[in-house]
Amino acid sequence: MRRLARKALTKLRRLRHRHNQTHDASSNKQENQCQGSYACPESQNATTTSTSPEVVIAVASSTSQPQPVTGNSTISTSQPATSLTEPVTPTVLNTTISQTNVSPNATTTTTTTTATATLPNKVVIDNTLPSGVNPLANNIENVTWLGYQIANNSCSHRDLGFAGKLGGKWYSIFGDTLWAAPGVTDMFLDPPGFHGMVRNSISLLTDDPLTVVDLHLNNDEPVPHQLQFVPFKEEWGETNQYGFGGTSLCEVDEETGMGVLYYLVNGNESRGLIGAGVAQVELINQIPTVTHRYGPQGWWWDSNKYARYGDQIAYRDENSEYIYIWGGPPNYIKDWGTINYHYLARVKAKRAFDLGSYEYYWGKQKGWRKKVLDRFDTETAVMWGSGQGQVHWSQYWGCYLLVHLGIAGGAVFIRTADNLEGPWTPDVQIFQATPIDNGLVYAGVAHPYLDETGKTLVVSYTNNNHIEVLKVEFA
Repeated sequence: MRRLARKALTKLRRLRHRHNQTHDASSNKQENQCQGSYACPESQNATTTSTSPEVVIAVASSTSQPQPVTGNSTISTSQPATSLTEPVTPTVLNTTISQTNVSPNATTTTTTTTATATLPNKVVIDNTLPSGVNPLANNIENVTWLGYQIANNSCSHRDLGFAGKLGGKWYSIFGDTLWAAPGVTDMFLDPPGFHGMVRNSISLLTDDPLTVVDLHLNNDEPVPHQLQFVPFKEEWGETNQYGFGGTSLCEVDEETGMGVLYYLVNGNESRGLIGAGVAQVELINQIPTVTHRYGPQGWWWDSNKYARYGDQIAYRDENSEYIYIWGGPPNYIKDWGTINYHYLARVKAKRAFDLGSYEYYWGKQKGWRKKVLDRFDTETAVMWGSGQGQVHWSQYWGCYLLVHLGIAGGAVFIRTADNLEGPWTPDVQIFQATPIDNGLVYAGVAHPYLDETGKTLVVSYTNNNHIEVLKVEFA
């Protein structure tokens, strides 16, 4: 009975999703005609004032040292509460109206009336507040800690590992990749010290979630190490100290096996966050290889002015022809609460290398526009507080799932949405990781290719430069 109900729910959500896409396409032309103008007609439908809801905690079982989640709790770093209406000092308008009356005996009298009007309170729209019910709540049977993900042909410590499909195979895009000492094959036996590194790398994923095959290896003996996947360019002033944190590899042409990689150029101490860019990836000798970086300096979106698109999440939507990319606000926004909002852009996959083809989401009220978003607030943001994560469509649940670790604490969450623009449901916490040596735990990754039915989901995350892996079993 439960399975029939879920199938019916899935069908309903698919129909709703397609209806929303059709409606979005028909209204997009009107939105673009008034882009950049605040004279466009806007919906003033109010949503109920809400505070941050409790995070639903699922019971998890662990086969190793990380502890299972038990009981109910709230996240310690909760979303700033935002009311729909924010009281402001009322504005009083005093208008003097003079009326002249002429009496029958030609005597003129003047009556003066003063009208006082008070403008309504300022309206603050928050499109990031969690909404609806997360279907995963009370529907998680088991969560098992599987172990550490390692390479079978090299040895490194690394982070991220976002999964992307290209040419029928799945790959992991890693960030900082620290080589183990020469000859070391077990990262847990790696002696202290620095032994070399690259700022990003790529590996082939396998049917075993704990095993990857490292690609682009150097000639080190007896154990080779990975070369940098997104190359730095000295002619642009870049050095091997520059970071190129990348999110998922997104396929743009299935026939040729061409893909796009989104990354953020980080000048670190010298220049800070510089800009978000895209790289073209092609299969050279059946190995994904960066063949071109776009932009005069290797990036498109200036981090001092615009959102860092693609730095947080990048996703090739299975239900449309679009790639969606999420990013945090520009560098000048410093407030802790505000820097954790996410902003959204999209492009048709086949036009991913054309900057002019991108559309930017200006919030539910204004929709998609060609004008690059330059206003960063709760109206134009789509969610808050996920950090880097990964989105996929769940056939089992009939909605989108976002796997992430929030912004602190090592808790692994999943939130859901019927549409990528949101709204997103409250999070369900599926696991509590134990930080290694008090290090950072971050970057949730979904591996849906391991079970296309969606009945189970393999999840990985970074724990102090180690990739840990879970398996979630749904009811």
